[in-house]
Amino acid sequence: MPERVQVYTAAQVRAAERPLLAAGEPLMDRAAAALAAITQERVDDVSARRGGLATRVLVLAGSGDNGGDALLAAAALRNADVAVLAVGSRVHGRGEAAALSAGARRLEPAELQDAASRFDLIIDGILGIGASADPALRGTAREAVGMLLPAVRAGRTLVIAVDVPSGLHPDDGSADDVVLPATTTVTFGAVKAGLVRGSGPALTGEVILVRIGLEPGLAGMEPVCEASVARIVPR
Repeated sequence: MPERVQVYTAAQVRAAERPLLAAGEPLMDRAAAALAAITQERVDDVSARRGGLATRVLVLAGSGDNGGDALLAAAALRNADVAVLAVGSRVHGRGEAAALSAGARRLEPAELQDAASRFDLIIDGILGIGASADPALRGTAREAVGMLLPAVRAGRTLVIAVDVPSGLHPDDGSADDVVLPATTTVTFGAVKAGLVRGSGPALTGEVILVRIGLEPGLAGMEPVCEASVARIVPR
């Protein structure tokens, strides 16, 4: 049953996060744990359809916290054959170490062309709300998404977007044509306005809201609007 929730801008969400981060609250770990649980549901579904074989998962890891969330979540997956493609200028160290220790393997950009159609599921952790000034994908990230789009658009590969689909503006919902349309968007703390505006509804798939403790900070802010989500994961 869909649930109605309030919708906020990226700036409002960052403002609600700021005091919690300053206090050392483990927001990333909360987000990653919920992302892992939701992703595991999809992994189990795919594995069942494949007769129990491991689900082939690709993590697209950007430089920021979304990449860290994706890598930490991937480290917790069971019955998954996980490959990690770093598409930013750096990679989240703790997240990458956790994923590799759990058995994930690094995938080099040059390897993706041959492998692009082989994945059952992609975790899109390239960009988050920090890219609100200009979220268009560039460089390795853009090239990787371009290679993966045919299999995604054909329905052969599922996509779980971390917080927002990478390349979608988190406030106005604008996007160019190089964005992976998500099967599921797992958004943290609050639904971002871009998920329900512009191209957002066509790119987000089902939206699951994960509560990570931002409610006190958001309580005094004026929401942009209300929207429906597929479900809410409580803190």
